[in-house]
Amino acid sequence: MRILVIGSGGREHALVRAFSGDDVHAAPGNPGIATLAETYPEAGPVPEQIIALARKLSPDLVVIGPEAPLVAGAADALREAGIRCFGPDAAAARIEGSKSFAKQVMAEAGIPTAASFTCASEAEADQALAAFGPPYVVKDDALAAGKGVLVTEDVKAARAHARACGTVVIEEFLDGPEVSLFAVTDGVTAVPLLPAQDFKRAGDGDQGPNTGGMGAYAPLPWAAPDLADQTMAEVIRPAVDAMRRRGTPYQGLLYAGLSLTAAGIRVVEFNARFGDPETQVVLDRLAPQRSPLAPLLAAAAAGDLAGAAPLEWRPGAAVVVVIAAEGYPENPVKGDTITGAERAGETHAYLLHAGTARDATGALVTAGGRVLNAVGSGPDVATARARAYELAATVSLRGGWYRRDIAARRK
Repeated sequence: MRILVIGSGGREHALVRAFSGDDVHAAPGNPGIATLAETYPEAGPVPEQIIALARKLSPDLVVIGPEAPLVAGAADALREAGIRCFGPDAAAARIEGSKSFAKQVMAEAGIPTAASFTCASEAEADQALAAFGPPYVVKDDALAAGKGVLVTEDVKAARAHARACGTVVIEEFLDGPEVSLFAVTDGVTAVPLLPAQDFKRAGDGDQGPNTGGMGAYAPLPWAAPDLADQTMAEVIRPAVDAMRRRGTPYQGLLYAGLSLTAAGIRVVEFNARFGDPETQVVLDRLAPQRSPLAPLLAAAAAGDLAGAAPLEWRPGAAVVVVIAAEGYPENPVKGDTITGAERAGETHAYLLHAGTARDATGALVTAGGRVLNAVGSGPDVATARARAYELAATVSLRGGWYRRDIAARRK
């Protein structure tokens, strides 16, 4: 199968790795992806560029990784051109593109979530903050690359974030461990992947600002065995049904960020694509020979998931540690030389490229905030964690850093 993967991050490197054995192309790709697939650095994730490249390559399937081209209508344009695509249309991708829209869908579908107010003025924001009290949860209504959420005890900081964002969703604080569940759907049928847990804050002990994610692990040995089934029944299927009733059927990957509260599952957010860095550990656990990824995504794109076989997962666990550039998440430094990033193909510990590039001399340099992903796997989380950190320690870049407690707290 010829597959075109859109994107250039660690998630896309993990997807390309999972498609090994297929004829894989990636746009724009990155230096790590280039060791596994033909890359097209000139073709950025803009709908017009994606269409032009797809017409040139005639892929059997286009898989769109990032949220921005989905919200911009890349999947719509591909389908109109007769090119099979895995990813929701722009109307359906609003479930990530607008927090207030997602709340509307959840209300219609009876999906459990935090009580909230959508606020478009300072006065409305002040009223919502007073209604809920601390800890304050303020979410940018629009896309913000995983950094639009502020959780704080400081009402002045909450007000400042609301002013900076414009329209925001202010909601009650949910107290409970957070879990991510991905589901592949063709608009009618949905198939769950393996639950995972990520670590969003920049600092150890979940301190500091929100990021796109500093690490993750899967599976979750502490979670209830029926967590995926319960989430499918209470969250995923109702959301898919609601989107279809709206006339905007959802085809692609639906990501549910969950809080497991004392009162039960509550949805923190929906995303319209594979989450990063959870994808890196979830795909590491997929049994590639018995449950190859490409036919599953192609079946979803074709509206033919009903006959898909149950997925099989490899025993053991995986942990990913994100190596970040100096200054991330506020002002990441670009152009610093990276050494020690050659280990990409090993089985139990390997690197996935995220924010990397080649300079004029061909040297590997930083090109984004989250630079590399160190993935470790093993018979249990502790072994996988040790392997991920051993690998991360071999990478060198000026000012580079990573959290030291990924998967140390497991719940």
